[in-house]
Amino acid sequence: MLRAIDSFFFNKEEPLKSCFLFLRAHILHFNPNITEAWKYGMPFFCYSGKMFCYLWVDKKTHRPYIGIVEGRKLEYPLLILEKRARMKTIQIDANEDIPVEMIDEILGMALVFYK
Repeated sequence: MLRAIDSFFFNKEEPLKSCFLFLRAHILHFNPNITEAWKYGMPFFCYSGKMFCYLWVDKKTHRPYIGIVEGRKLEYPLLILEKRARMKTIQIDANEDIPVEMIDEILGMALVFYK
């Protein structure tokens, strides 16, 4: 039986499934202190036990995104605030190459608030 977090990834249709599986592996390998957890019905990634980022699908665009917990503290042109008080998101186009360098830059900027 799949864990809830695994079901989130494996029950998606392509191309979302492949995109999310890549993002999951990439975030987990970005830093050895990042672990995954199932919180609020979604996959979260924690840095040393503190909520760092999460993966979800935008309800309007149906595009996957990475939510950065301390995103409000970050200035980056492609980070979106919307109506969130604390978090900003990075929209990903699952039909295009994933912008790994941009994601790494944003994740690196966000890690500063956890050290």
